[in-house]
Amino acid sequence: MVGRDGVAGCCPGLLTAPLVADEAGELARVFKALGDPVRLQLLSMIASRAGGEVCVCDLTPAFDLSQPTISHHLKLLREAGLIDGERRGTWVYYRLVTETTDRLASLLTRPGGTPAPDRAPEGRP
Repeated sequence: MVGRDGVAGCCPGLLTAPLVADEAGELARVFKALGDPVRLQLLSMIASRAGGEVCVCDLTPAFDLSQPTISHHLKLLREAGLIDGERRGTWVYYRLVTETTDRLASLLTRPGGTPAPDRAPEGRP
């Protein structure tokens, strides 16, 4: 993701400045990849694995889905830049792309860690 100043990974948070069209398009692709429960589970399994990577052979049995379906979900996570994989013989080993998840976290965090202002629900004082 390239920031407004042309430097990768330097986007200000959503709460500090509006997104430009290119940034919004890139972010939408990432959020779309995260918009499926299976992909969220896969990402969580990969991110939480001791050693930082997991074999696809360990991911597939955790789901009641076919191997091609799991591969499709992993492909979408890769295309969104959330994970990366490396083939070793027959198997592919996946790891989290921390640069992407760190950028998402900083994008969604209020500047300086300030709490969100208290807002009453619509129609309530």
